[in-house]
Amino acid sequence: MTVTIYQAKTHLSRILQHVELGEEVVVCRGKQPIARIVPSSSVKPKRPKVGEPTSPRFKIPPDAFAPLGTEELKEWGLA
Repeated sequence: MTVTIYQAKTHLSRILQHVELGEEVVVCRGKQPIARIVPSSSVKPKRPKVGEPTSPRFKIPPDAFAPLGTEELKEWGLA
């Protein structure tokens, strides 16, 4: 995105939203580029929305709820 100095001053917060999304903005005086606004590498990633998964799905193996054998019951002190 390319903007003039006037546009940069007038719409700075809107321009910074574009930069936060990873876009690069060039600021020009007339037609001469004078500055570049790029996302900071230290910007924290956006927090996930409520309920949005943040890790891969976990599959529960079919035998996870199978009854314990006698040896396992003994190890747990239940037999």
